[in-house]
Amino acid sequence: MPQKYNIHTKAALPRFYPVGKYATIEFREDCAGSCKACVKKKCVYDIFKDNYLHMSKMEEPEYLYTCNSCFRCIQECTKGIFSRVVNPEYREIGDDYWTPDVLGRTWYQAHTGSVPVSGAGYRGPFVGKGFDSMWTDMSEIVRPTRDGIHGREYINTCIELSRRPERLAFNTDGSLATDVRPILEVPLPILFQQPDFGLLSKNVRLSMLNAAQDIGTKLFMPAADVGEDLLSYGPTIIPLVTKKNYHHYPKLLTLVDMVEIEWEPGIETVLSDLKAMNETLCISVGVKLSADLDYAGICVDLSKTDIDTLHVYANAKGRAFESDHPRFIKDMLRDIHLALIDAATRQQINILASGGISMAEHVNKSIICGADGVVIDLPLLIAMECRLCDRCKKGLPCPVAFETLDAAYGCNRITNLMGAWRNQMLEMLGAMGLREARRLRGEVGRSMWFEDLERENFAPIFGERNVSIDVG
Repeated sequence: MPQKYNIHTKAALPRFYPVGKYATIEFREDCAGSCKACVKKKCVYDIFKDNYLHMSKMEEPEYLYTCNSCFRCIQECTKGIFSRVVNPEYREIGDDYWTPDVLGRTWYQAHTGSVPVSGAGYRGPFVGKGFDSMWTDMSEIVRPTRDGIHGREYINTCIELSRRPERLAFNTDGSLATDVRPILEVPLPILFQQPDFGLLSKNVRLSMLNAAQDIGTKLFMPAADVGEDLLSYGPTIIPLVTKKNYHHYPKLLTLVDMVEIEWEPGIETVLSDLKAMNETLCISVGVKLSADLDYAGICVDLSKTDIDTLHVYANAKGRAFESDHPRFIKDMLRDIHLALIDAATRQQINILASGGISMAEHVNKSIICGADGVVIDLPLLIAMECRLCDRCKKGLPCPVAFETLDAAYGCNRITNLMGAWRNQMLEMLGAMGLREARRLRGEVGRSMWFEDLERENFAPIFGERNVSIDVG
């Protein structure tokens, strides 16, 4: 029996103290100092124990990296010396999409390899923009002994990147007459992409490559960045080329399983040249989701050529490029998926989605919208403690010294993040009663969309909404 796929995690303490959301202010002059069961020792999450740097320095206020807001320390202190405030530095990191909360939870997962929990429960809005206007069906969650992380039944997260034949034909003797290409599989519907900003030192790239290699996925990176020292990672790398420069990398293209070429008009004319360099090469075409582009029509036309995968790109916030009111990637994925179904080519082609994938739940939601898998970049940097402060873009020193990052440490942190994400994927799939990630593709019946619920339930009473909730 084949061994079950698993991602082995190992705690990787942060090199720099993470920016905590909350701070406890203690008026220590009022501390009794004789409590046998100090509220700090009674913390059920061991927050004060884990915040070892501040404990050793006895700083005040004390910023808590993983505080779960249960307020037990504040309520149970016999002298009432605790009060809680929000860390002002916490408000300054990230942006309106890559929020401080997303960064904090990503740091925690990269640190521990565990699924984040909240002692106070979820206190945010139950609907928002983008993926937050979409809920998943958890009706099968009543079977915890069978499903999820610890269930007895195996949940397959494997996806294919190679093209599938439209139909099979057989000879009179029963042998297969169809020419079937080698199948290129990855065990996780998450691939990596080298970010287009940041201090991308050699060790940062090695961290990504080693993590991708360890968990069996692949890394998209510009072919120009693949030096001789990285050729040994050949099967792990998906080089990015263009119609103008692909012929500059014949050696590289013989060492890799897959290549991506940027879409532009007439790209179909060079596909045969790529296959001539490596007959088993899988070809992906990268298409930017622009507001002034008929991306669905382009994807349909490409699906009728000899390519294997469509890689569709939104911007970092999951929006279409070059638009005053850009649509979100979940809606654009739905357009492409349905257009391919109408063209009867969806079963042959694969779709990867980039842009706005900031949490584990976004992976399953993207697959529901029609993708086969996702490609992530910024979460890789955040796992290695990036604060998305943009200081590197301004030529200022990096607050977490990316230039001194150890490759083994960076690999450990990324692997931990993927282990935590995969566990959350398994919990969601198990709660849906699915044994395979590929079964989730396009299954909108396993989801609820705010726009549909509002139109069906509230519009007959209050009328149609004039402005979409997803605008902005």
